[in-house]
Amino acid sequence: MLDHIGLQVQDVPKSLDFYLRTFAAIGMREIMRFPVGDTIYAGLGGPDGQAVFWLGPPDGAETRELHVAFKAPDRAAVDAVHAAAVAAGIEVLHAPREFPEYHPGYYGVFLRDLDGHNVEAVHHG
Repeated sequence: MLDHIGLQVQDVPKSLDFYLRTFAAIGMREIMRFPVGDTIYAGLGGPDGQAVFWLGPPDGAETRELHVAFKAPDRAAVDAVHAAAVAAGIEVLHAPREFPEYHPGYYGVFLRDLDGHNVEAVHHG
């Protein structure tokens, strides 16, 4: 089970904008933020108001790829995430489709965020 996760990103405001626009269809919104140096930490979450996904500045110069999958309520929401990403010029790693090799009904889209992370919206139908 996952309580929360944090990503180190090069530009927190730009990454915050990316996540809020791209994953709006699954209900992602900013829950809280607080300043750190010249930038911010931002906590994002869903309708329950819990900040479970955090964006913050890097501790060092190196960023390593991380994979994060966000639950989508249905296939239409996965498709809407894909459409938002395409409209924003975001790299699509795998267009929305069923991935039977994971399990029957696994429907997802995989994207590359602004820092090279592999981010996904998935519906388990």
